[in-house]
Amino acid sequence: MYKAAVIGDTASVSGFAALGLTVFRETEPDKVKGLIAKLAASDFAVIYITEPAAALVSDTINKYRSSQLPAIVLIPAIEGNTGDGMRGVHEAVEKAVGSDILK
Repeated sequence: MYKAAVIGDTASVSGFAALGLTVFRETEPDKVKGLIAKLAASDFAVIYITEPAAALVSDTINKYRSSQLPAIVLIPAIEGNTGDGMRGVHEAVEKAVGSDILK
């Protein structure tokens, strides 16, 4: 059975444990890169990562963009957001439906 994880700063990701996600409170770039590789090699189908943490490891995330699994989804953090998460959602919706219906 596939699992879902969330990576980011403690304040932003702690609440996800109550939803049944595996939570990783990590923001150091080298550790986040290793964590993503470890999760991708395991049964994790979805990895949510806060925008600030994702900005630190964009090269690693880009390696998995063309992979079927895991899906890496950027989510907003409590602070330090870049807007990349919402842009990604809009792009995915437009690709799937042919039009950005979220505007």
